[in-house]
Amino acid sequence: MKFFCYPKCTTCQKAKKWLDDKGVSYELRDIMENNPSEAELREWHKNSGLPLKKFFNTSGLLYKSMELKNKLPDMTDDEQIKLLATDGMLVKRPILVDGKKVLVGFKEKEYEELLS
Repeated sequence: MKFFCYPKCTTCQKAKKWLDDKGVSYELRDIMENNPSEAELREWHKNSGLPLKKFFNTSGLLYKSMELKNKLPDMTDDEQIKLLATDGMLVKRPILVDGKKVLVGFKEKEYEELLS
């Protein structure tokens, strides 16, 4: 299991604490130091079943300063993935990857279902 997070993010901290409290072993990756690649993002998007917009950190300063709310609808999936791969601060987190299952954000119920 791989856990992609930004250590200063409070949602990531909650998710990490939840995993630690449950004794779940995972490989931690700081999304700022080691941004997801285009190939990873393509695979996660495919395996998650989520729309690509769900992978964007829509509450982030970078997302807002780039005015992506207005630009994303006119971008292709390929353009969006390339953009996400440029900066970890654009990516919604945490991301939990367990084989073919991918969870974006932190919802306790989803984490529990994944681990059961």
